[in-house]
Amino acid sequence: MWSEGRAASEEELLLCHTAEHVGLVRDVEDAVWLDGDTLCTATTYEAAALAAGTAIEAALRGGFALVRPPGHHALAGRAMGFCVFNNVAVAARAAQQRLGLERVAIVDFDVHHGNGTEAIFRDDDSVLFVSLHQWPLYPGSGGPDEQAETTLNVPLPAGSGDDEYLEAFDRVVTPAVERFEPELVLVSAGFDGHEADPLADMRLTEDGFRELARRCRALGDRVAAVLEGGYVLDTLPRLVDAALEGFVS
Repeated sequence: MWSEGRAASEEELLLCHTAEHVGLVRDVEDAVWLDGDTLCTATTYEAAALAAGTAIEAALRGGFALVRPPGHHALAGRAMGFCVFNNVAVAARAAQQRLGLERVAIVDFDVHHGNGTEAIFRDDDSVLFVSLHQWPLYPGSGGPDEQAETTLNVPLPAGSGDDEYLEAFDRVVTPAVERFEPELVLVSAGFDGHEADPLADMRLTEDGFRELARRCRALGDRVAAVLEGGYVLDTLPRLVDAALEGFVS
């Protein structure tokens, strides 16, 4: 069962972003580059607000937000790496506000480190951020020494596939999230770790994404996901389908 998303309000975007950043995106009339990878046009605000608002609804309903643009590189004050607003971060803040939650865990298995999400919640002990990603790789952060009380980075070497991801998940991610005892688990579900994706060098398969999603689903009673990366249109639908199977099993 699916439903259309809705746009986040400015008030909701301001839960994670500065007024200057929101206003810059909102008021663009001609095409401008917000960074070397992120183009902003007159319709970008509408698209990015829809992505963030749909992520909020997924968090509230326990769904999977199929959105673009992605979000996990977006910082509080600027866009970065295709990401305009940080969808999963906005969803986490809105869920805390709307549902009165004290602890939210974010698990990010996009192939790139979710630097924006980490930065937004770095000093907030109510949100646990866990990222499995190829390292070293863009954006250059998330290395083995970049850890904190509620920040857990799990860098994996190039060439890692299903076995390496699932072993790291079982050994590191599951125990950390269980210790945190979240009332909501949000998943930044990126599919650019697939063996056919050109932006990285990992070897995940459909079965691997299905198992990652199944393990994420087992982390709590309330679980939702937001689409992040994945850039091969021939494979992305199959990978999302596999993850959906994992989330509902």
